[in-house]
Amino acid sequence: MTFRLAFTEDPEAFLKEAAEFLAADPVVSTVVSSVTQRIARDGLEPEHPQWWVTVQDTEDRVVGVAMRTAPFVPHPMFVLPMPEDAARAIADAIVERGEDVTAVNGALPAARVLIDTLAEQSGGEVEVHTQMRLHVLGDLVVPPAPPGRLRAATSADAQRCLDWYRVFDDEASEQAGGRHGHGGEHVEPAFIDGKIERGEIWLWEDESGEVVHLTGHNPPSFGVARIGPVLTPKPHRRRGYASAAVAQVSRALRDAGAEVCLYTDQANATSNKVYAAIGYVAVVDQANFVITRPGPA
Repeated sequence: MTFRLAFTEDPEAFLKEAAEFLAADPVVSTVVSSVTQRIARDGLEPEHPQWWVTVQDTEDRVVGVAMRTAPFVPHPMFVLPMPEDAARAIADAIVERGEDVTAVNGALPAARVLIDTLAEQSGGEVEVHTQMRLHVLGDLVVPPAPPGRLRAATSADAQRCLDWYRVFDDEASEQAGGRHGHGGEHVEPAFIDGKIERGEIWLWEDESGEVVHLTGHNPPSFGVARIGPVLTPKPHRRRGYASAAVAQVSRALRDAGAEVCLYTDQANATSNKVYAAIGYVAVVDQANFVITRPGPA
């Protein structure tokens, strides 16, 4: 089948073009829709690659979308479900654009097909960096709360929240027994300030008033809110803070009318068990791929 590809650097134009496709499965589309809406809202000029692509079939129906907006090296693409030939067409177009994409995240098999095609054309070997799993909230089970309370972060918590957001990926990767994550140096103070102002970061205080846990979330996009990051520093783990906080934040989001989802690393048995216990059900498996190339001899 022949596909028509449309690249754009305008997030609002992309949302207009892809709205029906994104709304058809808003849980699976959560990353693309929420990230794009945030970029459109903030209107910042990026210092890294930032574009979107829609794929249309011969009847002008959008059958797939992808984006490259990640602010961290190697600036991976994110791919939603699409026909395998559509994924190959995107890879071909990227090569024609002269763009060196060495990482692709997202839905299977589309993400794998896309990066395999890129590797075939540009050289290198494909490795699986992380295997992810998307979950949606089913019947919520709120566990008994540990001592302390959940509260919204305030401006006085901004530095702590910034520090924890910046270490989250490495902490999560270590907990899953994997390699280091991409790091969080790209997280800016203004980003944290905005999330605090909008009530999108929650903290658990223990009985002494010490902050021992953070749960963040994105605002609803096409009716779906995504939980994350979820971070309990090492000294405070295995005390039920994550279970209680995620359950309470999930309940608040659902009560406000949103469907709620979250991601886990498939290698992190602890987080997968915790979220299943409070009612999260696996929806789809995804993966993060990278192309590795031999260095100079």
